[in-house]
Amino acid sequence: MDKIKAIENEQLRENKLDLNIGDTVKVYCKIKEGNRERIQVFEGTIIKKQRGGANETFTVRRVAYGTGVERTFPVNSPKVEKVEVVRKGKVRRAKLYYLRDRVGKATKVKEDIVAKNAAKAKPTSEDAE
Repeated sequence: MDKIKAIENEQLRENKLDLNIGDTVKVYCKIKEGNRERIQVFEGTIIKKQRGGANETFTVRRVAYGTGVERTFPVNSPKVEKVEVVRKGKVRRAKLYYLRDRVGKATKVKEDIVAKNAAKAKPTSEDAE
C-alpha cells in the first residue's frame, strides 16, 4: 500500500488549488491541435468536486450560445495549466445540480463577500519584506 501512495504523491500538483463549490473560475487548459499546442480558457461555475488525492476532479458548468456545457477537469492533470478564481460563491450545498434546470439570471450564485474581503486583507510575501 505504501508503494501506491508514494507513486500517487509524485503525481500531485505542487501548488494546491483553493477551489470551492459555487466559485466562478477560469480554467486554462492545454489543447493539442495537430502538431501545435495552445491554451483555451473555460470559464464557469464549479458545480461539484469529487474524490481526493491524485484522482481529485472538479466539474465546471457554463452556458454557451444557449446550451449548458459541463466539463470535468482533473485537479492534478498537466493539461490544466492554471485555475483562476473570478468570484467566490456562497452556497449551502455540496453539489449544485439544480443549476442545470435554471435559465438566465436564476443560474447566478450569490457572491461570498466575507471570503472576498479576507482574500484582499491577507498579507502577501511582498508586504512582509
